[in-house]
Amino acid sequence: MSDLIRRSAREMVRLLVDGEITPIEAIEASVARIEAIDPKLNAVPTLCVDRAMDRAQRMMMDAPAPPGDGRGWLAGLPVLIKDLVEVEGVRTTWGSPIFENHVPRASAIEVERLERHGAIVLGKTNTPEFGAGANTFNEVFGATRNPFDTTLTCGGSSGGSAVALATGMAWLADGSDLGGSLRTPASFCSVVGLRPSPGRVPHGPSASPFATLSVEGPMARDVRDLALMLDAMAGFEPRDPLSFDAPMDSFGKVVQRPRRPAKVAYTADLGGITPVDPAVAHICGEAVRRLSHEGTTVIESRSPDLSQAVKVFEILRAALFVTGRAPLLEKYRHLLKPEMIWNIERGLELKAADIGWAERERAAMQARMAAFFGEHDLLLCPAAIVPPFEVEMRYLEKLGEHRFPSYIDWVSITYAISLTGCPALSLPCGFTADGLPIGLQLVAPPRGEARLLQAAAMMEDLFDVARTVPIDPRGPRDT
Repeated sequence: MSDLIRRSAREMVRLLVDGEITPIEAIEASVARIEAIDPKLNAVPTLCVDRAMDRAQRMMMDAPAPPGDGRGWLAGLPVLIKDLVEVEGVRTTWGSPIFENHVPRASAIEVERLERHGAIVLGKTNTPEFGAGANTFNEVFGATRNPFDTTLTCGGSSGGSAVALATGMAWLADGSDLGGSLRTPASFCSVVGLRPSPGRVPHGPSASPFATLSVEGPMARDVRDLALMLDAMAGFEPRDPLSFDAPMDSFGKVVQRPRRPAKVAYTADLGGITPVDPAVAHICGEAVRRLSHEGTTVIESRSPDLSQAVKVFEILRAALFVTGRAPLLEKYRHLLKPEMIWNIERGLELKAADIGWAERERAAMQARMAAFFGEHDLLLCPAAIVPPFEVEMRYLEKLGEHRFPSYIDWVSITYAISLTGCPALSLPCGFTADGLPIGLQLVAPPRGEARLLQAAAMMEDLFDVARTVPIDPRGPRDT
C-alpha cells in the first residue's frame, strides 16, 4: 500500500482500469497515509470513508463505462475536495463556526462532474474561513502546516489540498482561486496548481454566477496529472452560464506533446507592483535562464501595465464579498474573523462610481494583456513573493520597508493576473538554501490552457523538481 501513494495519478488510473488494484485498495492506501501523517499537518480534517467505500463497491459491481473519448476518466481514484465546496452528505464548513455542523443535501457542480468521471470523494481539505486569506487556518479545525517545515504556513486558501498532495495523502485534489488561492499553496508546497480561464471549469451554484474573479481548478503533483484532472472537470454545464465546451483535443493528450515556448517575458515583480524576496527572485530568475539556454527568447523585466491592480482588486473583491457574505455579517458578526468583517464592510462602503472606475481599469488591463500576448507566448513571474513564513502569522504585513495595505495584498503577484482572465499555473522550480519550495507562475492568453500545459510540461522536465514529492513531514531541523 505504501508504494501506491508514491505513484502518479496516471499510473493509479491505469492500475484501476486494468484491474490490478481495486478502488477499495486505493481508498485504503490513502486512508492509511492520512492516518499516519495528518496529525502532524492537519490538512484533511474531514473524511467520508463509508461514503467512499459504498461508491467503490457500487462501481466495482456496476462497472460504469468511461466517456466515449476516455478523457478525464478516473476509474475509481480517490480525490480530496476543498472545504469550500459542498459534497452531498459530507460535513462542509467553509472553515467557519457559522457552518461548523453543516451537512449539505446536494453536491456542487464540480463535485458532480468529478464523480461522473469516476472520482471517489474521500474527504475535505482545510481552508481559511470562506477562503479569505492566503494562510490556511480557521476557528473550526485550526491551522494546516507546511510539510517541508511544520512550523511554517502552507499558504492558502487551498492549503489543505496542496499539503495532501505533497505528502502522498492524495493523488489529485481540487482547489479554488480568487486572488491566488491555488497558486500560492502550490508554490509553498512544491506541487502544481492551475487557475483556469473563467468558465473552463463549471462551478456553483453561486450567489454571483456571472462573476469571473473566482474559479475552480485542479491541483496535482505534476503537470501531466493536472491535465488528467482538468479533463475530468472541464466542459459545458447549463447551470453555470459562463461555462463552455471542452476543446477537441483532451488536455491529457495535448500535454503528452511538451512544447518549448518560443518567446516569453519574465518579470520578478510584475512591473513593480510588489516587492519580492531576493531569494525568490534569484531562484525564479535562474529557472528562466535555464529555459533561455534551451533556445527560448526571454525578454527580461517586461510586463503589461498592471499598476492599478492593487486598488482595482481591493474594490472588486470587496464588492464580491458583499454579494456573497453581507447577510452573514448582519446575523453572525461575532463569529466572523476580523479580516472577513473588514472585507465585507469595505464593500458596503463602496460607491457605484468606485466600482465603475475599477471595472474600466480592469478592462484596460485586459486589453493590454491581450496585446502583450500578440508578441509573447507566456508571461513568467514568481508564484509567491516570499518563501513560506511562520504559521502563526495571520498574513505577511511587510516585506523589507514595504508595508502591505491589507491582509490580502502580499499576494498581488497572483491576484493581478486574476483580473486579466488569463489562465495561470504555479510550477515548482527550485528550493531555497533552507530547503523551502519556490514556484514559478506561468501565464497564458485567455483560454490558452493547452499552450500553458504544453510549456509547463516542458519546463517541468527541464527543472526536474516534480520527483521530489511526495515527502514525509519535516520539522525545522530535518530540512
